[in-house]
Amino acid sequence: MDWAHEQARDRRTEETSNVADTAERTTTDAVAEVMEWLRESWDPDLTVAEWWERLGTSGWAAPTWPVESFGRGLSRNEGVAVQRAIQDFGALGAPGGLGLLLAGPTIVTHGDEEQKQRYLRDIVTGQKAWCQLFSEPGAGSDLAGLNCKAVKDGEEWVVNGQKVWTSGGQIADLGMLIARTDVDVPKHQGITYFAIDMHQPGVDVRPLRELTGRALFNEVFLSDARVPDDAVIGGLNNGWAVTNTTLMHERSGLGAGGGSAAGSAASPGTVAGDLPKRVGDFVRSGAGRRGGGGGAFGAAEKLLVELAKGSDKLGDASVRQDLMRLHTLNELARFANLRAKEAKAYGKDLPGAANIAKLSMSRIVRLSRDAGLRILGPLGTLHAYTGEQKKVLDAATGNPFLGMVTEMSLFAQAPPIYGGTDEVQKNIIGERVLGLPKEPSNDRTLAYRELPKNG
Repeated sequence: MDWAHEQARDRRTEETSNVADTAERTTTDAVAEVMEWLRESWDPDLTVAEWWERLGTSGWAAPTWPVESFGRGLSRNEGVAVQRAIQDFGALGAPGGLGLLLAGPTIVTHGDEEQKQRYLRDIVTGQKAWCQLFSEPGAGSDLAGLNCKAVKDGEEWVVNGQKVWTSGGQIADLGMLIARTDVDVPKHQGITYFAIDMHQPGVDVRPLRELTGRALFNEVFLSDARVPDDAVIGGLNNGWAVTNTTLMHERSGLGAGGGSAAGSAASPGTVAGDLPKRVGDFVRSGAGRRGGGGGAFGAAEKLLVELAKGSDKLGDASVRQDLMRLHTLNELARFANLRAKEAKAYGKDLPGAANIAKLSMSRIVRLSRDAGLRILGPLGTLHAYTGEQKKVLDAATGNPFLGMVTEMSLFAQAPPIYGGTDEVQKNIIGERVLGLPKEPSNDRTLAYRELPKNG
């Protein structure tokens, strides 16, 4: 019996090794192929639009998408390697924003063939920018409790309602909109997912000023806005399933270890104004540098270490401990992300990985905030909200990195909320991964019109 178990174990080890060798070879092949393509195709004197047309139609902008959907059909590991190769080569990468991160993958999964051709090409070539019209003031964390309504009118839908926390709404051409289309069924069953034109009468985008002084988010008022019936993604009243696909990609992209998938040196779309500019002007020297495990906040670790050295705070044991904790969390996030990618490469999945990554990011940003303010001391109470104020503050303190730490600290309240609050992530892990009993509720059986409303 022991001999049989040993033989079986050896076979499994050999099979795993063969799969790993094959995955490594295919990744190497993909990198070699994109490098050859870059040597033939990259031209810094092209416009951004011309370069993204080449990149997008070749399949290298979204290499993990199916070939028939402007991709290359590569695994996630291969896709990451391709993105790094483009960056290391010194070329401008794929169009950033929510089109490539959220709308595209959702349409690949749920769109019909005509919708894929209509929307995906403009996403991979950067011609259209997208925003996400999900959250509402009256729904809070209960996304399925949304009140925005869409009513059928011939071959169109008429939409009325309000959305909030809409990132990039001011430069978006299209929006991922979820609206209620049936109030006589339970709330999760009466939602439909639309692609809505943001450049039409009845769509009013208003910026929301944040603690940092910036206005990255918006509120959007929809007043008799119209959406054609062929812009319904995933079928009538099937919007909750489609929405969960978008949210899964959002949590994977925003979570610790996921990198900054929405980031880009140039902005896509007709409003931002980057498409006619020279593409070489958007490529920075040292493009191959990569951040840490916490995405945008991963770079905070290095900044805080240098600040601690410069202010003699490394002699404080509590500061050293916080910096070590921050490094440990970033490394854990990085390895967790690698583990999830490796599982996907073998056709497997790690239940709850995206939710855990989102929770990890929340811990990282809070620790970065606390450690940063501890290092700054009383200077952490000062913040500049304009360019002129920053010049004055830099001159008065002699610390040009002060504003980076205080802005990071002010912004740290947002990540544990957007993309699904920490509490929502914990509920998902508890109920869907660990199998814990759900909280008592009749919202899955009672018609939406009969449920008590927040607003």
